[in-house]
Amino acid sequence: MTCRGVHFALTAEEVEQLRSFEDDDERVEYLSEEIEEMYFDRHPEFVAESDKAWDAIHRALADGELTWEGGEYPLNHVILGGELLCSGDDYVMSLKTPEQVREIAAVLPAIGEEEFRQRYLAIDPDNYEQGLSDDDLQYTWDWFQDVRAFYLRAAQHGRYVLFTVDQ
Repeated sequence: MTCRGVHFALTAEEVEQLRSFEDDDERVEYLSEEIEEMYFDRHPEFVAESDKAWDAIHRALADGELTWEGGEYPLNHVILGGELLCSGDDYVMSLKTPEQVREIAAVLPAIGEEEFRQRYLAIDPDNYEQGLSDDDLQYTWDWFQDVRAFYLRAAQHGRYVLFTVDQ
């Protein structure tokens, strides 16, 4: 698996469909066969990739750790926080409601490059496999900017946000 993170801005109907599945395998199949194909091909404005930077983005916005509950809301919901729809060995799906998306979008513009740098440097290097570096910081900052713009679009359109990562 690649461990590449992707955010999708979904409609209420798509979320209802995702929630209707009884197991993770069905949910992942729907994601890969329906949502990914449709959004990457027809609605790229409602997709934000974060490659492997999602890990450092979460750590920087939460409490420096890669945990579900660490940090303060709403920043700790940008990546991992929210309703877990799938948290198996192979895939993670975390859903944010339109209200949560609006609250996240309201705080993200205030995080400039210097604040992000300070948050990134607060990550415990002993618990971060990539190792803190100027290159990793720049890589993470670049992907964060795309995620931030995505949340603003998703909030503007009243959408849910689904974060996904294959492990």
